[in-house]
Amino acid sequence: MAFIGGGNMAEALLAGLQRQGLATREQLIVSDPHPVRRNLLVERFGVTVTADNRTGVQGADIIVLCVEPQVLDAVLEELAPALQSNPLVMSVAAGYPISRMRDHLKSVNRLVRAMPNTPTMIGEGVTALSLTQGLSPEDSDRARCLFESVGKVVLVEERLMDAVTGLSGSGPAYVFAMIEALADGGVLVGLPRSTAQVLAAQTLAGAARMIIDQGEHPGLLKDRVASPGGTTIAGLYQLEQGRLRATLISAVEAATERSAELGKSESHHL
Repeated sequence: MAFIGGGNMAEALLAGLQRQGLATREQLIVSDPHPVRRNLLVERFGVTVTADNRTGVQGADIIVLCVEPQVLDAVLEELAPALQSNPLVMSVAAGYPISRMRDHLKSVNRLVRAMPNTPTMIGEGVTALSLTQGLSPEDSDRARCLFESVGKVVLVEERLMDAVTGLSGSGPAYVFAMIEALADGGVLVGLPRSTAQVLAAQTLAGAARMIIDQGEHPGLLKDRVASPGGTTIAGLYQLEQGRLRATLISAVEAATERSAELGKSESHHL
């Protein structure tokens, strides 16, 4: 398995692969132009590294493209002559469609587009996968296994990737803002800042885990906490007054629309 680009996402995936025992260090190679980064990956994971992309993909059956979308055209043009063996190629470049990958890689028809989010760095991410038409079940399983090593995986039609970006791609920032605001509320009512932040962060983490583990609708879990005339319903009333739910829905909508715009303009920023 070859990684083109050795940045944070490649590092997260390497850690996941080794943590889950899915690949040995001898089976992994990373290409990156920066010597400091290459040295770090060797020290941390014991993988083979190179500064040459074509050298990196020689003999690889699986290639993971972990480069910025604005340079992916040039990278694919460079790699195309070396990919005559039709490897499985996966890209994490935001806003870069499978059709454009296919335009550059005429001899490759095993293509996957992935949209992971930042919590993959700690193995708690979620990744949406879009598969090229006709991809074999074996290749689909390989893609799922790779990204399940760093969190949850969902399959979506490629036309929904902008919506994925608006929800889970940008979503961690919404949650960070909510945690900060809850901690500020704790400070307002007298808690020390460090204590308020722990309480806020763990409250969101625990509540999310309940939904994932129990599989129940969040509205039902909310109702169980909100007893008649109690503190929770008083707080929920203030959230409704501030249009929290409508604001979050609008945030996802706005980020989705912006993702679509950036995909068309080829200027990408989450």
